[in-house]
Amino acid sequence: MKTETSENINSYTPGTREEVRSLSLTLGKKSKLLADSEKSLIVVLEGWDASGKSGCAEKITKHMEKDTFRIVHTAAPSAEEKSFNYLKRFWDSIPPSGNVAVFDRSWYGRVMVERIERLCTETEWQRAYREISEFERFLTDNGALLIKFWLDISEEVQLERFVRRAATPEKRYKITPDDWRNRAKRGEYEKAIDEMLLKTDSPYARWHVVPSNDKVFSRITVLQKIIELIDSAK
Repeated sequence: MKTETSENINSYTPGTREEVRSLSLTLGKKSKLLADSEKSLIVVLEGWDASGKSGCAEKITKHMEKDTFRIVHTAAPSAEEKSFNYLKRFWDSIPPSGNVAVFDRSWYGRVMVERIERLCTETEWQRAYREISEFERFLTDNGALLIKFWLDISEEVQLERFVRRAATPEKRYKITPDDWRNRAKRGEYEKAIDEMLLKTDSPYARWHVVPSNDKVFSRITVLQKIIELIDSAK
């Protein structure tokens, strides 16, 4: 698996917003089937800064029943959270049977930002590949449908989105010094991401790398893959 360096990042068939709406409605209907089953749905959204994770999360849950889903926006851990194993705060957000959780960033921070920013030791992030795989295996063995997405955008498109956000007052809050710092370390992140995708892709928790220079195409692809997962679990 490759990320931004892959040959197909700009190879896609443009879609329409009406397709996104239709698929979101379909997913909303199919998510109701989970309520009558022993299954839960866990969606992991990872990707470059400004790749559209929050927008995807909103489209995934837009037509779901309000009390059946949760969008988990993962920020830096609090002082209290740091006193526990890094996976604990994610355990606390795992949905019960019949419900949905969408993680806007996730436990993969351990092998990306925490690795690159040296917020954990090399021994800790190396060990995390095994810990994460065991965590995901436990979830799926106990009835969870788990699907993971890496939203991939080019360096050029990322810069365009950064500049546009900085110039738009109502969107300015979305761009932070951390975003620019991460962008400056893109080469280090590419190496870490490729290693993450290779070591944590599994038959029970697949990674899907989604070209996301076009947000409409990205959302269509994500919605289709989730619908396919639910259908295959019948």
